[in-house]
Order: sequence, then C-alpha cells, then structure tokens
Amino acid sequence: MATTMSLMNKRRFLPLFVTQFLNAFNDNFYKMAMVMLVTYEIYSDPTQEANFNAIAGALFILPFFLFSALAGQLADTIEKTKVIRMVKTAEIFIMLFGAAGIYLHNIPVMLAALFAMGVHSTFFGPIKYAILPQHLKKDEVLGGTGLVEAGTYLAILGGTIAGGVIPGDIAGVGIIIVAIIGRVTAQSVPNAPPESDAPTAKMDWNIFRSSWQLVRDTMHIPHLFMAIMAISFFWGIGAVLGSIFPPMVKNAIGGDNTVATLFTAFFSVGIAIGSIAINRLLKGTVSAKYAPASVIVMGLFVLDLWWTVSHWGPVGKELMNWYDFLMLGKGERMIVDLLGISIAGGMFVVPLYAFLTTTVAKSQTARTIAANNIVNSGAMVIGAIIYSLLVSAGVSIADTLFMIAAACLISAWIAWRLHKASDIVALQVTS
Repeated sequence: MATTMSLMNKRRFLPLFVTQFLNAFNDNFYKMAMVMLVTYEIYSDPTQEANFNAIAGALFILPFFLFSALAGQLADTIEKTKVIRMVKTAEIFIMLFGAAGIYLHNIPVMLAALFAMGVHSTFFGPIKYAILPQHLKKDEVLGGTGLVEAGTYLAILGGTIAGGVIPGDIAGVGIIIVAIIGRVTAQSVPNAPPESDAPTAKMDWNIFRSSWQLVRDTMHIPHLFMAIMAISFFWGIGAVLGSIFPPMVKNAIGGDNTVATLFTAFFSVGIAIGSIAINRLLKGTVSAKYAPASVIVMGLFVLDLWWTVSHWGPVGKELMNWYDFLMLGKGERMIVDLLGISIAGGMFVVPLYAFLTTTVAKSQTARTIAANNIVNSGAMVIGAIIYSLLVSAGVSIADTLFMIAAACLISAWIAWRLHKASDIVALQVTS
C-alpha cells in the first residue's frame, strides 16, 4: 500500500491523476446539476423523469460507441499529452454551453452539452489508462489503475454532491471554473510519445468501419474478449442502476434531492474502497481470480436492495431529506446495500482494466481500451434503452432491481471464464 500511495508523489503520475480527477468531477458536477434541475424543478411526472434519466445516460455514453475507434487511433499514433490538452481546452467551451442551458432551463441545450461532454471523455478515456504502462513500472500498473479508478469515483462523489446541493446558476459558474483548472493541470502531464512499434499516423475517419475493425481485431483474442465482455456486463448493469437512482429515491421511497445525492455519494465511496482493497488482496499482481466472487456478492446486495424497496410501503406527499432517511432502519439498510454493491463492483472491475493494459503491447494499449469502450458503451446504451422500455411497460423499480441481481450471475460466469483464460496468459508470459 505504501508503494502504491507513493505514486502520488511522482510527476509521472500525479498530474495525470489530478487531471482525470477533475475530468470525472466536472462530468458528474454538470450531469447531477442537470438531472436535479430537471427531476425536481422542471418535470413533475414519474414516467417523464425516468425516461429523461435514461435518455441522458444514453446520450452521454453514445459518443463512446461512435468515436472510441478514432480516439484509440489518435492516442496510439501521436503524443498523448497533446490529446489531453486539446480535450481539456474543448471542455471549457462545452461547459460554457452547458452553463447557458442550466441558466435558461433549456433541456435540449443541456442534453447537447452532455453529449459533447461524452465526446470529450471519449477521447480522454483511452489515454488515462493507456498512459499508465508507459509511465509506470510493470508492478505499479495495478496500483496506478486502482488509484485512478478510486480517484475517479471519489471525483464522482465530489461532483455528485456539488451538483446535487449547489443551486443551478451557481453550478453553471462552477463547471466552467473546474474546466479551466483541469486545463492548467493538464499542462504538467509528462510527455508520452508513441512507442517505436506504433502504427503510422494515418487515420481512418469512417467511424463505423474503424470501429468494426478495431473491435474485430481485439475481440478475436480470447482473453481480451472475455475481459471486455465481463467489463461490459458490469457497465450495462451500472447504467441501469445509475438511471434508477433518482426516480427510485423520489418515487419509490419518497426522498428529496439530498437523498439522491447521498445514494450516489455512498456508491462512489464504495467503488473507491473496492478499487484500493483489491490491490491489497492481489498485492500488485494482475489477476481476475476474485472477479467471480466479487460480482456474486454484488448481486446478493442488489437482491437485498430489491427486497427493501419492494417492502418499503406507501410514500408520503412530503419528500424526506437525508437526515430523516438515515433515521429509518430501512434507510440504513439501503446504505449498507449500496456500499456492498459498489465495493464489490470496484473489486470486480479494477483488475480487468489492468489486465487489458498489461497483456498487450504498449503501442496497442489505447486501441485496446478504445475497443473496450466501444463494447462497454454499447452495453450501457442497451441497458439504458432496456430500462426505458421496462418503465414504459410499467415494470416497477423493485422488479428491475431483481432483474439486475439475476444479470450478475451471467457476469460471474463470464468472469470465471476470464479467470481461467488469464491463468493461461500468465503462464505464457512467465514461461
């Protein structure tokens, strides 16, 4: 643990960590401010609120599906810090647009800015993982990945709290300030030139052809296929949970926006804890051996959350705040469930990302992560669409949670197959 935390003193890691932290913070600061504004001030119909959350989630993820192939090509063929600085500059202008949408209460403008932030994060995403093997030693990659993942979810926590409690107009100013600070920190990220065996800088701008070729060339490798499918199932489940939280809090248990913020906050803290804990368990070794058990535990906590929500009882006309919620015995139980889900989730997904970046050549890491992002985003969009269809069909939030618990079993099966495949890869690497 001391070795892992010592990375925070290194220039080869700290500026990147802070930049990606601010990136995740601002994504969620803006997204939560928008969701709270629409859920609690603009709409007053449960179906509209649920559909808006599903649409917002899908719009943010769609760019990962469309543009990840371009992002992966770019990151592997040119100096990575140039890409970081370009996307952080773009973030300032996107947040100016988003702030205008918040101020005007204009839903199309807010959703357009959310889509643009998705594009921005699409180009940043492959770099924040691909740059780690380039700047870190092999036995530091798992720890560095865990810190990045933990930092991401602590940033989600901070951004979620900020977006949930800061009034809209002030939040609009805040997102612009954070974007500017992120651009400043990006300037200190050390150079990361292309590897000597990197492909030429010729880009395939056809997003459909390049995406198909990238996924095809990556997914035919068995251990990468299993890792990407396991991660994708995880994020598909996560997309549905993320869409459920705001309407579940308001309409199923009668909580106000502070309770919704509390939910996302505890979920983020749990992911961060799980991300660090798995590094302690694995002691720096990249392995998927705990992944099947982790996702089964996650499913059990989802099942308990389903039981609590389905037996909650009638919701009063007055929405309760976070303090009143925590005073309920059922409220404390839900918080424990959220922590259990998220800690197990963090322990599940962090080694898989490290596995992707350490079992391919350094010159291919960004494209591997990009291929993963394409499949992940497809799973998340599908998850959001399925949730929206379930809502339209009258399926309750509680029943949706039960379906998520069942889906965790499929994810566990995939993770078990990955563990077996990763053992073979490890033997090949050491022999």
